[in-house]
Amino acid sequence: MTTRRDFIGGAASAMTGVAFVGCDLINPAHVHAQPSVRRRKVAVNGRRVKTVDVHAHCAFPDVMAMMGLKVNLENLVMGAERIRAMDEQGIDVEALSINPYWYKAERDVAQALIKLQNEKLAELCATQPDRFVAFATIALQHPDLAVQQLEDGIKKLGLRGVSVGGSVNGLELADPKFHPVWAKAEELGCLVFIHPVGTPDLGKRLGGNGGLTNTIGNPLETTLALSHLINEGTLDRFPGLKICAAHGGGYLPSYAPRSDAVCVTFPDRCAGVPLKKKPTEYLRRLYYDSIVFTPEALRHLIAEVGVGQIVMGTDYPFPWTKTSVDHILKTPGLSNTDRRAILGDTASRLLGIKAG
Repeated sequence: MTTRRDFIGGAASAMTGVAFVGCDLINPAHVHAQPSVRRRKVAVNGRRVKTVDVHAHCAFPDVMAMMGLKVNLENLVMGAERIRAMDEQGIDVEALSINPYWYKAERDVAQALIKLQNEKLAELCATQPDRFVAFATIALQHPDLAVQQLEDGIKKLGLRGVSVGGSVNGLELADPKFHPVWAKAEELGCLVFIHPVGTPDLGKRLGGNGGLTNTIGNPLETTLALSHLINEGTLDRFPGLKICAAHGGGYLPSYAPRSDAVCVTFPDRCAGVPLKKKPTEYLRRLYYDSIVFTPEALRHLIAEVGVGQIVMGTDYPFPWTKTSVDHILKTPGLSNTDRRAILGDTASRLLGIKAG
């Protein structure tokens, strides 16, 4: 059996061939190398806190080549530049994820691609075990294969969770086809990180100025994914499933009471799958990253879902913000315990990261 330890011997080469990219995998953010900086150590009320970024992207060009895809390496942060950026921002640990580009791959290609990709993720983390952990990747379009990939990623490679898209070739994550995958994730107790992959059926509506495919389309996809997981009874079926939604959970936390109201106003529209709780009550068992941009938005998210459900995210290297730590430190109304929880304590617990 191959274990994460087996990768340490060859870890010196792991940073070669890895590209750190943003939410737009094929057209990554333009992030330039930073000069050497002193590592920022974050403290709350004088007490050091290990900060954890749950939303940080990477990709392996040689793996992407298996799908005929290329990454523009010239515009990516590589190796030492990544560490310098983390040091500057005060990020101690990044949980690396890869946005799915392989959901249309045939079984044989998907099997080979995911095997290589997860091995590379494990090897990369072995080079800097105090700075990186990673989410396993799985071929959700082939659920039986995905179940095995998930188990291998967690048990054999030491990966800390699994990242998935917000939909799979037009199918919602709540589709019964994917129940075996959620059952395995529940059994393993691992965190499922949901990141949108695009809504091509809305392409025409999301065209024009303002980058609406990303600005509106990404949070909308997450809103739909979570809403289906709630309303189709998936969260009732798998009560131990741990889910973290990117971009603050999209729009759902801001307008969730309408989901409760529709079942009262139009009960026939909620009769298909009887839920054990009101839709809004499920929000407090999900987790959300902190990418909501303003102190008021973060305060509102906390009010809706609870402070214990928020974990820090940067979307690195996509340059939405370089101030995720300060965003949390400067949001009014938070206790020191709250700030420590969001900055890293909650994520450390979910991802099995040692404290201190």
